[in-house]
Amino acid sequence: MDSSELHRLYDFSGKTAVITGGTGVLGSEIARALVGCGANVAILARHIAPAEHILGQMDPRAGHAVAISADVLDVASLRQAADRVLEKFGGVDYLLNAAGGNKPEATTRTDFRFFDLPAEALRQVLDLNLMGTVLPSQVFGKMMAEKGEGVILNISSMTAVRPLTRVVAYSAAKAAIVNFTQWLAVHVAQEYSPRIRVNAVVPGFFLTNQNRFLVTEEKTGELTARGKAIISHTPMARFGQPQDLFGAVLWLLSPASAFVTGIVVPVDGGFSAFAGV
Repeated sequence: MDSSELHRLYDFSGKTAVITGGTGVLGSEIARALVGCGANVAILARHIAPAEHILGQMDPRAGHAVAISADVLDVASLRQAADRVLEKFGGVDYLLNAAGGNKPEATTRTDFRFFDLPAEALRQVLDLNLMGTVLPSQVFGKMMAEKGEGVILNISSMTAVRPLTRVVAYSAAKAAIVNFTQWLAVHVAQEYSPRIRVNAVVPGFFLTNQNRFLVTEEKTGELTARGKAIISHTPMARFGQPQDLFGAVLWLLSPASAFVTGIVVPVDGGFSAFAGV
């Protein structure tokens, strides 16, 4: 292999990626990276204004990007989004399921016990993370099945591998995404085409809008006790930066991983490898 071959493997020119949760901290940076690599990118978001703001920050000389209104829990909305992607770009090559999040009402505290968590809040978190991955995979995965190739990449969480305290519904949903990733990888390869691959990335601790209230103090920005515990258990002794995901994400989307499906890749600064002693 020479440098030209390596460049070809990671040239996404003419390819189309759909990203759910594309206005989040991680999803938006992945969208920018793909556009920078020449891909067409459709950012799906419930609220279109933040998505359009992200588009305005992208390099217009690179790939093309559009913002499309869609709700990952509404199949009709997702089908309309798929029609728009088809009309704009002619098809879809990659689906990145980055939608997700937690709610304070589904998080235990010293004054808010597990036994008191409202069922509705738990269902909302479970639905957003799990069904918000399954339903887009149905809609856009069907398009891949019809042409016999494509890549689905799910964004899970370290709590799927090492269950974290307090975030009960979030932990359960992210663990379910890992299981779903493996199930779907086998299903589409056997039933439709071995050229459809399904994998997952498991980020360690990145500062996002969902977890910021748990790991930093709102007023001072200082680490909470939980934040300090995370850093002390991360051998690299820092939170991840969005660009830390690019290597794993681009590899799993690219032909360089053509024989890779059903795997879960941690990007965690060593958190999952450290026993604490």
